Amino acid sequence: MIWLIGCNGMLGSEIAFQLKQNKIPFIGTDKEVDITDISALEKFIKNVETESYFHSEQLTRAQRQIKWIINCSAYTNVEKAEEDVELATALNTTGPQNIARVARNIGAKLIHISTDYVFNGKGTSPYKEDSAREPLGVYGKTKAEGEIAIQKEMSQYYIIRTAWLYGFDGKNFVYTMTNLMNSKEEIKVVNDQKGSPTCAVDLAEVVLKFIQKSEKAKSFFGKNSAPSYGIYHFTNEGETTWFEFAQEINKLGIKHQRINNNCKVQPCTSAEFAAKVERPTYSVLDKTKIAKEFKMKIPAWEVSLEKFIKNSRFSPNWIY
Repeated sequence: MIWLIGCNGMLGSEIAFQLKQNKIPFIGTDKEVDITDISALEKFIKNVETESYFHSEQLTRAQRQIKWIINCSAYTNVEKAEEDVELATALNTTGPQNIARVARNIGAKLIHISTDYVFNGKGTSPYKEDSAREPLGVYGKTKAEGEIAIQKEMSQYYIIRTAWLYGFDGKNFVYTMTNLMNSKEEIKVVNDQKGSPTCAVDLAEVVLKFIQKSEKAKSFFGKNSAPSYGIYHFTNEGETTWFEFAQEINKLGIKHQRINNNCKVQPCTSAEFAAKVERPTYSVLDKTKIAKEFKMKIPAWEVSLEKFIKNSRFSPNWIY
């Protein structure tokens, strides 16, 4: 059984969608189970072991046993985190620590989602998994401390760092730009921050790959071919700026009739936007490790963006 924590968020919703598509049994929770309270997590696990929890589903005790925990929950408001330090710490550091502890206690494996913000963004080449953590603000600091807490609590974990994430169910850059481009004559987008856009569809597929490969790890000779535990990076392939990303959204939005307005997209600097926290200038992550592990060709960000925009699930007014 898989326990998906943060199932209502943008990535959590996509993972839930794909689990259902693949007919993989899982339990999804969100705010109703407080990850900052370890007793709440332990109580939930105990309840899961009772058949009544599943209502119409008749599962054996072995089938109800939680073998995987996917943690998509997080405090993600970078600006607000500078003022809301206590809550950001509780959700990004204490929460993952609690989840790792209960995962270890029940013998479950953990997949935890982290971020490029654990780095200072002052580099000039893609960050590797073992690059030094040097977060700039509270959000990055609490996420970095969450990673460290997991590493101290358990050994059977996969931490997946990602960046510039967008998806079908939640507020994100693609939806924001689409709405602005449909309502404004001109918009300005920063052109001095570089990273790699990531479609939640692709990231969710990677999360499932970790589970699927691990579950099929034993060969006929007893050799364990499961992915090595530790930290991995995943984004879509290629790098761009927010301004160039917006330009591509505009072009593809017009092509697929998501944008019906002649909006001018102009570049600007980060200095033109007042911010409480310094944003990473360079957020590109090295994906050599994960590509080699799964022998996969990672989709280019432009290709995944077009698939996203023309998909019937695309709904920018869902959150705007």
